[in-house]
Amino acid sequence: MSSKIRLGILGGGSNSLIGVVHRIASSMFDKYQLVGGIFNSNHKDNLGFAKSIGLPSNRVYSDLDILVTEELKLSKEKRIQVVSVLTPNFLHYSMAKKLIENGFHVICEKPLTTTYAEAKDLFNAAEKANIIFAVTYTYTGYPMVRQMREMILNGVIGKVQKIDAQYYQGWINPIIHDVEKRKNTWRLNPEKSGISCCIGDIGTHAFNMLEYVSGVTIESILADLNHVYEDNVMDIDGTVLLRGTNKVKGVICASQIATGEENDFQVKIYGDKAGLKWEQENPNYLYLMEEGKPIQTLKPGHEYNSAISLDGTKLPPGHPEGIFDAMGNIYKGVARAINNEEYNVGEFPNLLEGLRGMNFIEKSVESHKRGNVWVSIE
Repeated sequence: MSSKIRLGILGGGSNSLIGVVHRIASSMFDKYQLVGGIFNSNHKDNLGFAKSIGLPSNRVYSDLDILVTEELKLSKEKRIQVVSVLTPNFLHYSMAKKLIENGFHVICEKPLTTTYAEAKDLFNAAEKANIIFAVTYTYTGYPMVRQMREMILNGVIGKVQKIDAQYYQGWINPIIHDVEKRKNTWRLNPEKSGISCCIGDIGTHAFNMLEYVSGVTIESILADLNHVYEDNVMDIDGTVLLRGTNKVKGVICASQIATGEENDFQVKIYGDKAGLKWEQENPNYLYLMEEGKPIQTLKPGHEYNSAISLDGTKLPPGHPEGIFDAMGNIYKGVARAINNEEYNVGEFPNLLEGLRGMNFIEKSVESHKRGNVWVSIE
């Protein structure tokens, strides 16, 4: 019998980009075997998609209740061990809660839920059940992001004194100016997306990344959000000022109406000795900046990188890796945790990070609605 971790997936079928990313990522390192799931809400489409990727129909289920019931009938050596939740935001909580209560490990897309209260309930339930729960803040899987984190932890840039993240996209620009289109986009529907679009979708990536690489805990924020039209209840652009531990200050600028931008995510951490800068669209380059010296460019795969960076590098220097590889590194970290192997705490984003992300989303909206005032992050 295969020693691979048996994986189930909820969502991510048909033409889903995120579904492709997760399936390819899980296949890296030979740690997982996809054995079943629910890929589409329409069961006929569900079965058709499963067949197209080579899965037998007997473990493709019509709903989550049936999946749980049928899988628990199988022996521990055969049943699904971990389930990836790739559905729209409003389904995350109920699905993850059901999985936790029945002993399945969980890998969940972000944002974790649609409310902080739901996220806190999941956190408590997962702790009680002692299961592994990962939240896919995918960019933390890039080797040079992990290198950035290790360099800061080891004092290369000195005492952190400013944190800065910019995440600009333009995809919603053609939609937001058309009344009918914006009414029919699930990202702009609070019943499916939650209370925030831009901050909930990409701003939370920036929040997580800044804490992940810098070691700073963000303690309070002041947000100024933009809806563009009065009948659009969801933010699609925003600026958030940050105050963190050790009196560190910073800013997150996020937008989905940055016309012409594709996926421009930049992270900059400045210390009293040096600064580090990383750009998602050029992920193989980490820039080290020191006063009076030429900028140094660090790249993955070289011996000067940290153990966690090298562990996440699959190819020799000069061979670009990308988003699939970053997600694959997260799946590898989860596999180590499930298998009770030794792993670095930075190998995958955990449930606490998902919980803090939800708190950040709600507090950003609260700060904006209260007239752009400072509010505390729990």
